[in-house]
Amino acid sequence: MDPIDDYLAFLGRERKKSPATLRAYGSDLRAFAEWLAATGQQAAALTRLALRRYLVELEQQGLAATSVQRKLASLRGLFGWLRREGRRRDDPAALLKGPKAPRRVPRFLTVPEVDALLAQPFDDSPQGLRDRALLETLYSTGCRVSECSGMDLEALDLDEGTVRVLGKGNKERLSLLGGPAQRAIAAWMPARRQLIQAAHRIDDGALWVNRHGRRLSARWIFRTVVARARAAGLQTSLTPHGLRHSFATHLLDRGCDLRTVQELLGHARLVTTEIYTHVSIGRLRDVYDRAHPHGQRSDATND
Repeated sequence: MDPIDDYLAFLGRERKKSPATLRAYGSDLRAFAEWLAATGQQAAALTRLALRRYLVELEQQGLAATSVQRKLASLRGLFGWLRREGRRRDDPAALLKGPKAPRRVPRFLTVPEVDALLAQPFDDSPQGLRDRALLETLYSTGCRVSECSGMDLEALDLDEGTVRVLGKGNKERLSLLGGPAQRAIAAWMPARRQLIQAAHRIDDGALWVNRHGRRLSARWIFRTVVARARAAGLQTSLTPHGLRHSFATHLLDRGCDLRTVQELLGHARLVTTEIYTHVSIGRLRDVYDRAHPHGQRSDATND
């Protein structure tokens, strides 16, 4: 039996990995299997040195450090599983280190830019009501675009201002809705019902639907955010993930602690959330330099 197929089946069955994650792992591992065949390597006798050679070749081909790291993570997962299953006595990927990937500071909107995005005119058509509610919800919850697409009516509590979202690894968490998001969703509800009835469809419980009464896809939501950002005259490109970055950055700027932001974002590890501290500390430094009497830093260094 093909160990890669077995491993991917395990990830889907036991670890509940999403189809997109399984496709990414499968692509990485199939590419590695092709490299093994092309170089005459035997998988059963594979050594750490051979794996290191594979990673070096990927770097030499111009692959980004983040992509090499992802492929290494796929290999670590596979060989670790093979060892646990008793199919290998050793794990040649266990101690391998990939290239250091630079930590990118996420792009985000300033508060005035968010205000401009949400203050643009939305008409009273079903699309206009839906677009306003979508943007308000993305910024209010900081959810991923896939999480927004997957929102259901039964997970929504407008009175409490909460919505349950299903995140990575099928982990459910509670997201909070601010007043503008609550009001925008409430205004969208009659239009949603109208679209479903006009399409003569059975209501499947999706919170966001298109003119055919079907659940909005993540791609559709992505395009909507891009189009609305352009309509608002924003000079920076914006995606749903940019609103997620803005949500986290603005919370930290206003004193929210990192652990709370981690919970709201649905990050499994705190280190993933820590990237936002670089943004906020930089802005705090700017405020300090402008406001403190001795805040301006000197270019001179002390011995």
